[in-house]
Amino acid sequence: MSRQEEILDGLYENTLDGNAEPVKALTQEGLALGMDPLNLLFDALIPALEEVGRLFEQGEYFVPEMLIAARAMQGAMDILKPLLLSNADIQIGTYVMGTVKGDIHDIGKNLCNIMLEGAGFRVVDLGVNCSPEKYIEAVIEHKAQIVGMSAFLTTTMPMFKKNIEAFKEAGLRDKVRIMVGGAPVTQEYCEVVGADGYAPDASSCVRLAKQLLAELKEQQPA
Repeated sequence: MSRQEEILDGLYENTLDGNAEPVKALTQEGLALGMDPLNLLFDALIPALEEVGRLFEQGEYFVPEMLIAARAMQGAMDILKPLLLSNADIQIGTYVMGTVKGDIHDIGKNLCNIMLEGAGFRVVDLGVNCSPEKYIEAVIEHKAQIVGMSAFLTTTMPMFKKNIEAFKEAGLRDKVRIMVGGAPVTQEYCEVVGADGYAPDASSCVRLAKQLLAELKEQQPA
C-alpha cells in the first residue's frame, strides 16, 4: 500500500473515531506529498462522515459521537478550505444556509456547506435557530440567489412554511430559490410548503443548487 493510500485510510478511520489531531496531521502530510485536496475530501473525509450518519441512523452512534467526528473533520476542512476555494476561480453564486428556528442540529447543514463551498458557492452560514428575519436580512445583505433551510425535528419543519411566507411578504420570493432538507423532510413535504427543491443528502444538495441557480439566471438575465 502506498503512503497516499495509507493517508486516505487513516483519514477515514480517524474521522470516524473523532481523532482530531491525527486528522489534521494526515491532511497536512497528504498535501505535502502533493495529494489533491479534492481527493482527501471525496475519498476519505466525506465517506467517513456519511458512514457516521449511517451509524447514527442505525443507533450505533449517538449525538456525541457525531459531533466529535464532525469536529475532527472540521479541523481538516480548516486546512483544505482555502485550497478548495482557490480551485473555484470564480464563485458561481451565493448560498444562505441555516437551521430553522427552534432547531439546533447542524451536522447535515455543515456537511452541505463544505460540499457547496467545494463546488464554488460562497456560503453564508447563519448557524442554528434562525428566525425568518435572519434569513431575509442575509439574502438582502449578501445578494444571495439560494436559501437552504434545514430541520432535523418534525416539530420544527412547519418553520419552512413560515419562512417562505415571510419571503413573500418581503417581496423576495421570486428573487431566490429556496431549498429544504433534514432527516424527517421529504419531497412531498417540500412541495406542500412551497419550497423549490429538496435534497436528501449533501451531494444531491450541490447538484440541485447548481440546477436551481441556472434556472434563476435564465429567468433573470443579468
